[in-house]
Amino acid sequence: MKYCSECGKKVSISIPEGDNRPRHICSSCNTIHYQNPKMVVGCLVEHENKILLCKRAIEPRYGLWTLPAGFMENDETTMQAAARETIEEAGADVEITQLFTMFSLPHIDQVYMLYRAKFKEVAFAAGSESLEVSLFAESEIPWDEIAFPVITESLKRFFVDKKAGQFQIHNGAMFKQINNEKITFDVAVLNDH
Repeated sequence: MKYCSECGKKVSISIPEGDNRPRHICSSCNTIHYQNPKMVVGCLVEHENKILLCKRAIEPRYGLWTLPAGFMENDETTMQAAARETIEEAGADVEITQLFTMFSLPHIDQVYMLYRAKFKEVAFAAGSESLEVSLFAESEIPWDEIAFPVITESLKRFFVDKKAGQFQIHNGAMFKQINNEKITFDVAVLNDH
């Protein structure tokens, strides 16, 4: 951020009085511009032992598979946002049944909340952000073509819970690690209920 959205003057980075983090502060009107993590919400739609996936038609990770999910908008709940994103990306009208995973991704300032859901009526089609939408059994999932590590982690936990016959709510964080120029992600589970 270079300029204040309130008055248009330059901002500088410093720690405001009574705060403990550097913030963008306007040198003219003294407005403090807070930057907070973005919420990414979506659905893990189940139907006849299959999961609904979307092939991305946008960057990042164009052409790779993901769950229908996206950024939460103002004036909506996380569940409303998850259902909206599922309609937009997969043309699927769903009923949300339970929060399934909540992962913090501090390296990209995002929090992912994925809900288990079922079709209200079995119908789906690619939206403007998807090249293709399809239902996959566990053995059919293109694991090497999943767009994001948080989606892979959520899918793996889903199938473990399904085999156990009991779904938990998984709450944790994913941390990016760079070892010998190879990027991996460590998962710290804070608690599973």
